[in-house]
Amino acid sequence: MKEPITPDMQADQHPDAGLVEPVSALPVVTVTDLPQPLRQAVARAGWPELMPVQSRAIPYLLAGRDLLVQSRTGSGKTGAYLLPMLERIDPARAACQALVLVPTRELAGQVAREAEILGGATGMRTAALYGGVAYGPQIQALRDGAHLVVGTPGRILDHLLKRNLSLQNLKILVFDEADRMLSVGFYPDMRAIQRYLPSRSVQVCMFSATFPAHVRRLAGEFLQQPDFLSLSGDHVHVTDVQHVYYVVPGMDKDRSLVRIIEVEMPPSALIFCNTRAGVSYVTAVLQRFGYDADELSSDLSQGARETIMARMRRGALRFLVATDVASRGIDLPDLSHVFLYDPPDELEQYIHRAGRTGRAGAGGVAISLVDVMQKMVLDRIAKRYGIEMQEWPLPRDEDVQTIVAERLTVLLETRLRERDRLAVERMQRFEPLVGDLIESDEGRALLTMLLDDHYQQALYGPLPQPYGAQPAPGSRSEHRSPRQRGRRSS
Repeated sequence: MKEPITPDMQADQHPDAGLVEPVSALPVVTVTDLPQPLRQAVARAGWPELMPVQSRAIPYLLAGRDLLVQSRTGSGKTGAYLLPMLERIDPARAACQALVLVPTRELAGQVAREAEILGGATGMRTAALYGGVAYGPQIQALRDGAHLVVGTPGRILDHLLKRNLSLQNLKILVFDEADRMLSVGFYPDMRAIQRYLPSRSVQVCMFSATFPAHVRRLAGEFLQQPDFLSLSGDHVHVTDVQHVYYVVPGMDKDRSLVRIIEVEMPPSALIFCNTRAGVSYVTAVLQRFGYDADELSSDLSQGARETIMARMRRGALRFLVATDVASRGIDLPDLSHVFLYDPPDELEQYIHRAGRTGRAGAGGVAISLVDVMQKMVLDRIAKRYGIEMQEWPLPRDEDVQTIVAERLTVLLETRLRERDRLAVERMQRFEPLVGDLIESDEGRALLTMLLDDHYQQALYGPLPQPYGAQPAPGSRSEHRSPRQRGRRSS
């Protein structure tokens, strides 16, 4: 296995706050510096000028260098990788030359539409491939010779398996919102897609809002010696903690925590409460919702405490709920998220809690849940320590339903692909039953229960390990063998 990517070892902090550039930095570009076809594309899109991520990332993509780009959603990153593609793609060759992997069908459609605006006049053809829709129009777009293919990993893999799509002419591969792709559960599909990449060198770029440890491990499996560029703002770069808060109803804080966890789907998290009673209550809520959670309290014996910590360190426990006192002395270097279910009684405790994530060069997120009165405590913490707190909108039930539906569709499509002809023939026995069940309220409840059970069992056990990593003893990932062919010959 390749070594995990550690971008902070390859980049220098720029004098401009919030900017991290490669050691061998390239100069920024403006619209007037671009080749004529790219200037025309910018004019078609109606952009008055390039956004910062575009000005800084485009030179690296034009130079053919592998690149990690940390940039917030809405910062203009789509244009940062689409514009250089216009220079790399040969419209006369009716084959896929650029591939963009995205986590959702909505983003696939958005990227495809922007590509058509930027590159339509050049003759570049784009195909958007994602699940939940018919295959026919997608197959036709591929037969027409799409130069740029944008899609979710599961549907891309479907077309590769059915030989509707070939990547042998591929020049550039982009992972957009790589952190979200992992949260949706696309890791096995992304690994499987590697089998279809050409053995020669292909430029690979990864765009992500954050680069926590699990995203860097993914980068190490697809990129070789990439440059790292961060434009995440004045306070967030790869070694920093992102400080976030949600304003939640005081009587609905437990359900709000559940909705936030469903949206964030953290690989690992430490959840702080101020009292032992609070720890027990939050742990019970999480367990009842089917999450892999346990509590750490001062009432535990040393042996029980060590057992819980060992489970957490090897990835066999996902959520640990604790008080400040009970958590003293524990070290979890790969912790991705810290939740503050209660604001700390003492302001300085916030720094200790938030500092549990973002260690050893990893990115991390500290999330506070506050009601209107508790928000004033958070304001005092931010003022005292000069922390920029970001307020994120509380997910609605409808938001959670959309996200879990996308994840479950990915899981089921993957399982269906893995079935051989005999297994498909066997499952057809149940088609009449499914038709009957969806006609009644009781039948739909039975199907909903089965989907919920599969979702919980598949996504809230131990996380899948990157290829070559040692899985936790006895974990389900210990019994899986991912496909092993890499993208480059040695």
